[in-house]
Amino acid sequence: MHPDQRFIFSVAPMMDWTDRRCRAFHRLLTRRARLYTEMVTADAVVFGPSERLIGFDMGERPVALQLGGSEPSRLAEAARIGTGFGYDEINLNCGCPSDRVQSGRFGACLMREPGLVGESVAAMRAAADVPVTVKCRIGVDEQEPAEALFALAAAAKAAGAAALIVHARKAWLEGLSPKDNRSVPPLDYPLVYALKSAHPDWQIILNGGVEDLMEARAHLARVDGVMIGRAAYQNPELLLGVDPAIFGEAAPFDDAFDALDAFIPAIARGLERGERLHDYTRHLIGLFAGRPGARTYRRVLASEGVRAGAGLDVLRRAVAHVAERLEPAAAAE
Repeated sequence: MHPDQRFIFSVAPMMDWTDRRCRAFHRLLTRRARLYTEMVTADAVVFGPSERLIGFDMGERPVALQLGGSEPSRLAEAARIGTGFGYDEINLNCGCPSDRVQSGRFGACLMREPGLVGESVAAMRAAADVPVTVKCRIGVDEQEPAEALFALAAAAKAAGAAALIVHARKAWLEGLSPKDNRSVPPLDYPLVYALKSAHPDWQIILNGGVEDLMEARAHLARVDGVMIGRAAYQNPELLLGVDPAIFGEAAPFDDAFDALDAFIPAIARGLERGERLHDYTRHLIGLFAGRPGARTYRRVLASEGVRAGAGLDVLRRAVAHVAERLEPAAAAE
C-alpha cells in the first residue's frame, strides 16, 4: 500500500481538454482519482477574471490547479488566490513545450533553470496552505536527461514541493510541435524509477504513454503514483475502473450509460445558462469506444451537437445508437 494515497492516481492537466465540464464528468466516473485543471498562467489568475478562469464546483474535488509562470512573486499570489478558491493542490508547470510558454520563459523552459523553480516553489508554499507540486519533463533539447531531471528534482524537493510529476519524455522546444512532443520523444521509464530510488522519502509520480490501468498498476510497483492523460480523455470509460483497480473500492456507477445519465442534469443547467451542447459533448466523444454503434454516436455528436440551439435530444439520440445495439443479455441486466 502506498503511504500517501493523494497522488497514487490522477488525470493529467490537458490544455483545451480538462476544463470544469470535463472534470465534472470525470468525477462521476471515479471518486478517488485526482483531477487537474488546464494550465492557467499566473498573470491571468492575478489580473484576469479569476472566477471564469479557475472557478470550479466543490464536487470536483480532489482537484489541483496547475499554474504557468516564472516570476516567484506572481506565482505566489496566484497560488494564494487558488487556495482561496478551495483547490487541494497547486501545481507548477515545468513541462509544457508550446511556443506560447517559450516566449514567456515558463513551462518546459524551466527545466533549464532549476534554481528559479526552487525559488518559485518556495514562494508558492509560503502563500498556499495546500501541497505545492511540480510537473516536468526529463529534459529539453540537448540536455542530458539524468542531469536535468535530477537537478530540477533536487531544487524542487529542497524548496518543499510535496511531489514531482515526471512526464518521462524530453521536450524538444525546437523542431517538434506541441502535439508531436506528446508522442515522438522516446519514453524513459527507467530514469523515473531511478529518480524514485534516489528519493525514497519523496512522492514521485510517473506520466507519459500509460494506456490502461494494467500498465498503471505495473508502474505503481516502482513509483508512488501514475498520471494518465490522453488515454483517459479519449476513452473515459477507463476511469470507471480506477476505484476498483487502484483503490479497491466499488466504481461509482455500473457502466458508462448510468454515469452519463447522472451527467445530464449538469448539461441541462449549462444549456439554461446559454452554454452550447458542444461545450459538454466534446468531452464525451470518446465514450463507448469500441462498442457497436459508437461510430454513429460520434458522428451524431460531431455533426448535430455543434449546431446552434442543439439540445439534450441530440445527445439522447446519439446514445440510442449504442444502447440499441447492446447484447440482449447485457440490456436485460
